[in-house]
Amino acid sequence: MNKERLYLYDTTLRDGQQTQGVQFATEEKKQIAEALDTLGIDYIEGGWPGANPTDSAFFDQAPKTRATLTAFGMTKRAGRSAENDDVLAAVMNAGTSAVCLVGKSHDYHVTHALGISLEENLDNIRASVAHIVAQGREALYDAEHFFDGYKDNPDYALAACRVALEAGARWVVLCDTNGGALPHEVYRIVSEVCAAGISGANLGIHTHNDTENAVACSLAAVEAGARQIQGTLNGLGERCGNANLTSLIPTLLLKEPYASQFETGVSETALSGLTKLSRMLDDILNRVPMKQAPYVGASAFAHKAGLHASAILKDPTTYEHIAPEQVGNERIIPMSNQAGQSNLRKRLKDAGLVVEKGDPALARILDRIKEREAEGYSYDTAQASFELLARSELGQCPDFFEVKRYKVTVERRKNKYNRMVSLSEAVVVVKVDGEKRLSVSESMDETGNDRGPVNALAKALGKDLGRYSDTINDMRLVDFKVRITQGGTEAVTRVIIDSEDSKGRRWSTVGVSANIIDASFDALLDAMRWKLIRDSGEAQ
Repeated sequence: MNKERLYLYDTTLRDGQQTQGVQFATEEKKQIAEALDTLGIDYIEGGWPGANPTDSAFFDQAPKTRATLTAFGMTKRAGRSAENDDVLAAVMNAGTSAVCLVGKSHDYHVTHALGISLEENLDNIRASVAHIVAQGREALYDAEHFFDGYKDNPDYALAACRVALEAGARWVVLCDTNGGALPHEVYRIVSEVCAAGISGANLGIHTHNDTENAVACSLAAVEAGARQIQGTLNGLGERCGNANLTSLIPTLLLKEPYASQFETGVSETALSGLTKLSRMLDDILNRVPMKQAPYVGASAFAHKAGLHASAILKDPTTYEHIAPEQVGNERIIPMSNQAGQSNLRKRLKDAGLVVEKGDPALARILDRIKEREAEGYSYDTAQASFELLARSELGQCPDFFEVKRYKVTVERRKNKYNRMVSLSEAVVVVKVDGEKRLSVSESMDETGNDRGPVNALAKALGKDLGRYSDTINDMRLVDFKVRITQGGTEAVTRVIIDSEDSKGRRWSTVGVSANIIDASFDALLDAMRWKLIRDSGEAQ
């Protein structure tokens, strides 16, 4: 059966930038655009030229892409021609081969927000699209508030779409701007739009996630006939975000009936890089990836219950809807005091440790886990620390270096501007290959800001580890979580550290102590030792 082409339109760099707290630098926008192009996205919306310096700079320096780079703007303003509208001119001057303009399709917004007549709004849409087409560009019309407008006045909402198509628009995109439409409504309305004579081959869908239905609404639109989906990586976007392409793309490629009915520009090989791309975006934004994110989250293929793990050992499809490798993710069997030997053997196997069923070491490892968790440790998420514990019980944990002592001081003082500032200093003595090495480091970063005592410790510990230094320099801390596990004078601090390296690997380690610095140091040591074990072929 011949598959229909479904087009993917990414607006991470424009609509995604509307997310509270998100502001991309020009170089970051270029990096994301290149990654989207590698993935196989058809359209990359780079921003609104003229709206801000970053967007304008991006189009001036835009990378060469296979994908159609698209500039975003709005239809011309009333009272002037398309040729003499300076806002529209700035969008056109970006020089992109495609231009997407947003315009009103809800009669209430035309008369109350714009304060113009319904016919004048249609003229603005018609003239703006015709202006784009006359310059040899591909035109897209974003029908703003379309679903709300259709419910109030379907004839006018359809008229706004028709004038855009009559003027030469390649795509008319139906926008659920407020994010309140539900999947059954989207399916019905898109079906009625197609029945009214507007071809699905010219229809796109743009949904927001205000009811947690953006992905479902997008799929409903496709089922009803739309052949372009707009969305963002990791569901970025204003308010509750946009349709999440990180969830939509694997669903379209791997789930029926979409996999059999449609083809996109994303190959199976490119799909296997989806998890890395998702985490790259979080890294750029300095955000902690959502563990429960579908397909790409660290917990998306985590199996904690012993019953589940036992079945997974026999056949992964018993508790997994796809193979994690298809999206570049991995299966995890968390270790906790609920674990049985099935969990344990599977997790050991994933770590490259083969232990036969009935081996006495399994019972020792489980006992050790339960002892440590009684002390406040948690191996549910700290997979790397679990592996080190198991290796220690199995006699397979190399002694790369030994920490002889460490000291951390925190000083509060006035700087030259007579402001109180804090500064941490760490001293670490390690023994590597029989030689003692002393390293000192401060917590001040290159911008003159104090990064705290744990940062100072990490810098000092990794400063001089001899032949292991290069390996340690390839890792960085990306998250730091602290929890007090008991109250009062018996309080115990648990620290979880998330680390990552240039290979895209991310791992978690745990430390526990009555002293937060000591707990942090234990977690930090585990993180470094795990990295050295993983790269031991290079480190040794």
